[in-house]
Amino acid sequence: MSDRIKAIEITEFGGPEKLTLIERACPAPAAGELRVRLTAIGINMADTYQRTGLYPVQLPAGMGNEGAGIVEAVGDDVSDIKPGDRVAFVTGQGAYAEAIILPAGAVVRLPDGIEDAQAAAILLKAMTVDYLFNDTFPLHGGETVLFHAAAGGVGLIACQWARHLGVSLIGTASTQEKCTRAIHHGAEACLILESENIADELNAASNGGFRVIYDSVGKSTYELSLHALAPFGTLVSFGNASGPIEAVSPAALASLGSLYFTRPTLFTFLMQPGWMQKSADKIFALMQQGILHAEINQRYRLEDVQRAHEELEGRKTTGCSIILP
Repeated sequence: MSDRIKAIEITEFGGPEKLTLIERACPAPAAGELRVRLTAIGINMADTYQRTGLYPVQLPAGMGNEGAGIVEAVGDDVSDIKPGDRVAFVTGQGAYAEAIILPAGAVVRLPDGIEDAQAAAILLKAMTVDYLFNDTFPLHGGETVLFHAAAGGVGLIACQWARHLGVSLIGTASTQEKCTRAIHHGAEACLILESENIADELNAASNGGFRVIYDSVGKSTYELSLHALAPFGTLVSFGNASGPIEAVSPAALASLGSLYFTRPTLFTFLMQPGWMQKSADKIFALMQQGILHAEINQRYRLEDVQRAHEELEGRKTTGCSIILP
């Protein structure tokens, strides 16, 4: 093993050009920690929010939070995980690297039959769908819901999970090609977001308004989403792909039908004791049953990470993207 590793770092917030490939000493785990040699790294919109400073991190900072690989060293007081174990994680700041140090409690073991690339591509996204569908606005089957960006990484997992639950998921996407992909993965229907008749189309698809809308687009869809809700409906805002929502008006929520607005984050759920392992067990079981599958359509090297962010933010990607270090 080399005593040097490659990693991606930022020293100031900004565009993709701020992502810099560096070389540094290979870290050694302290007590309660382990070192994972990464085999696949997930790419998520949250990574771009950290890069721009929308989600503040202390600089200089490593980039990326999700990955999978093989444990190659453990520190003192680590007894339940050993070198050679295959693991995955979703809270590893600095995951854009060849190796990473993590607290032992931050990883989950990968069961047989789950490939490293699949785990790196799906785990954070599927945990997001888990808290959206099972915690934030629980779905039981029979509901009709709206899910913006249905052909994205999280969106395609949501389409699959909705089909499994017996939920009619109406998606939106930017192109017909993306809509076709969402329907293939389980969406009941998918509408072109930029259509001049989109408000009427949503009203028809929902038969007068949705009980819940899951919206990761943010600023550009906020007003549309509010007007597409039924009375007492809930807008679940969980991302800002088009920019952050500037303000939420209580008067607007009242006038449009006693609406609810919530902004959950995966991090809050991960802080609940036992939630991460319970969610991972649920996701891995669904993967083993063939219900959930990550469609990995973009693969990059560490050297290509600037392009990866440009394509993700430019809505040029579909499904999941990963980095292969």
